[in-house]
Amino acid sequence: MLDPAPNAELLRSLGRLARGLSALFWGMPAALIVCIRAATSEWLAPWMIVAALALNGLLLFGLWQMGSFQKQERPWHTALDRAKLMALINLGLSPFLFFSNRVPDQIFFSIAVLILTVSGVLFLLNLNFVLDRLAAMLPDETLRQETKQFTALNRWLLLVVLVLLGGTLAVTRLDLHLLDRVNDLVENRVLERTVNIIVLLLERFGLGLILIIALLPLSMTMALIWKTKEVILASVFDARR
Repeated sequence: MLDPAPNAELLRSLGRLARGLSALFWGMPAALIVCIRAATSEWLAPWMIVAALALNGLLLFGLWQMGSFQKQERPWHTALDRAKLMALINLGLSPFLFFSNRVPDQIFFSIAVLILTVSGVLFLLNLNFVLDRLAAMLPDETLRQETKQFTALNRWLLLVVLVLLGGTLAVTRLDLHLLDRVNDLVENRVLERTVNIIVLLLERFGLGLILIIALLPLSMTMALIWKTKEVILASVFDARR
């Protein structure tokens, strides 16, 4: 006969795990929208930054709730700790969205927002590692296979986002005289025009393209979170029958 104490502890940890996944599912898209509004809005910025702090805190809370599950699994908790670190950085840098909006010429605030952007991408990247480790511990082979495939795709897409982000930043900060010197050194006119076209496209559409690409791994991550939570809840109800 099974000891009821470990089963009760397991059910409590599964309940916290489900609550943590729910916090991540609802918090991620809301945090993205609110952070963008806090960085661009004028009269709503003070209220938006409060919401940004609350939502980034919700993401950290969700990861904290998940930490009670399978405490003896070191790879799982290593991935979880990395995601917590990124969430903590996002929480600490959220006020700089308001500061950069009010004082856009201050380079320190702009750097802080840039670090926040990179940290947000790294948070989503590490969250995919967390979901991959979590699916490996759950008794659902279909979930394991789907999570492995989609998290691998998400990681590649997020690496593309980081590369585009670095390229857009380099182009927007690039001195025009330096660009002219590069063009002078390039003897091939076709290559010179190609470079100029790439620079122009990154200046005009770089941030929009980054956002569009980033929405794809975000949506797939949310779908994985939802399916993982369904598997956990099904396990909880089966255990209580």
